[in-house]
Amino acid sequence: MKYLLMIWSNPQTWGHPIFLRTPEAAAMTGDERAAMLRDFEELMAEISESGELVTAQALADPLTARSVRVRDGESLVTDGPFVEAKEQMAGYFVVDCATPERAEEIAGRFPDARFAAVEVRPLMGGSAEDL
Repeated sequence: MKYLLMIWSNPQTWGHPIFLRTPEAAAMTGDERAAMLRDFEELMAEISESGELVTAQALADPLTARSVRVRDGESLVTDGPFVEAKEQMAGYFVVDCATPERAEEIAGRFPDARFAAVEVRPLMGGSAEDL
């Protein structure tokens, strides 16, 4: 089963990797930040080698986002992602795991989970059974 792991973070500290730009990471020692980066690199190597990593992509600053809504046949385009939270989606990973628990375990190993959230959501395959 494929799962979308969405990285959420505060847009005031935008930049990638986002977890190194959080106030919590700034308060760490250089060695602690380096260890966190090594942990992330080890996770990426592990899920790449296992075949669980399908794809990943960092997103641009939320200031570059545009939202499109169509109401009564009229398009309204506004600046920003406009979610109801101080966090914005920073990027995503698609993993293919045998169980939801494995996807959750991988998500919990992202450094971002220490400071914000990593959302885990199954991807639909497009079949009627998924609906």
